[in-house]
Amino acid sequence: MDEYRIALIPGDGIGPEVIAPAVEVLAAAGKKFRRRFTFTMLEAGGAAIERYGLPLPEGTVEAAAECGALLLGAVGGPQWDNLPGSGRPERALLDLRKELGVFANLRPAVLRPQLRDVCPLKKELVQDGFDLLIVRELTGGLYFGDRGRGADGRSAFDMESYSAVEIERVLRAGYEAALRRRKKLTLVDKANVLETSRLWREVNGEVMGDYPGVAVDFLYVDNAAMQLVRAPGKFDVIVTSNLFGDILSDEASALTGSIGMLPSASLGAAPGASSGGQRFGIYEPIHGSAPDIAGKDMANPLGAILSAALMLRYSFGLEEEALAVEAAVTAVLEAGLRTADIARGSTKPAGTRKMGAAVAEALAG
Repeated sequence: MDEYRIALIPGDGIGPEVIAPAVEVLAAAGKKFRRRFTFTMLEAGGAAIERYGLPLPEGTVEAAAECGALLLGAVGGPQWDNLPGSGRPERALLDLRKELGVFANLRPAVLRPQLRDVCPLKKELVQDGFDLLIVRELTGGLYFGDRGRGADGRSAFDMESYSAVEIERVLRAGYEAALRRRKKLTLVDKANVLETSRLWREVNGEVMGDYPGVAVDFLYVDNAAMQLVRAPGKFDVIVTSNLFGDILSDEASALTGSIGMLPSASLGAAPGASSGGQRFGIYEPIHGSAPDIAGKDMANPLGAILSAALMLRYSFGLEEEALAVEAAVTAVLEAGLRTADIARGSTKPAGTRKMGAAVAEALAG
């Protein structure tokens, strides 16, 4: 029986609540396909601050790197909002991404037929649904640039900086994804204003010749935000910077019905570059810690479960298992089960635990 090692960081708020069903589904997949998944429990974020006084304790990165992938819940909460930036829970995410070398964040946004009635757009705009992928650069840009305050504390700055190397590697991740999809890529930037965006376009001009089968277009980020709500079906793969990708993927998530539905995969080197031929990745639902519903069995675990499916696909090369998990999610939605965030009309209400158990049961069946 093949063994796959997974690092777990449940995190804060609803994080532990959505990670538990994801682990349950992985166990069901392991039993069905005769795979052995073992887990290393780690801490980061607010929970780590409470225990160690640091958002990312010493040894966490090393322990995660010894595994094949990292599955993460969520970090953050209002009780830590007054800490300095370097000591906040969110700093753990930035440092994990940087230290573990994951630079391309893949965020698929799909309007499933079962959830068309919870999409906030008019029906005629999404009658054919949509299936898009946002590829977000993850370890550069504004979030990692120099920052500070003026001497009087009444002015502040955050610097956006990108190198051609950082841009090229995430562009190639986007083009490779487009080749596996509908062969269309949209580069989103603000090249009419930002010098970094102009560099993105220059580097893209050097890269695109290697992918002649991919059609390319360009949108300024403000126009892209508008087009997402006017015609989301026109997009296939969007590639963009750290800041723009963060914002646009949250917008796209709302169009699917709930931010609780969206998984993500943060990937680094190509397959074969790490030990054992695996591609290390960090997998997490894109929602936050949602402290207002923590502990109430209300959170939607499907984003975490679908993140586990991406982990099976990208880090472990288990495509059949990934498809089975995704099919189990579809079966549960077809059966009418809904957590509160996606409930409409004559659906069957389900809490976090019930929804996760239903997916595991559908997978096992």
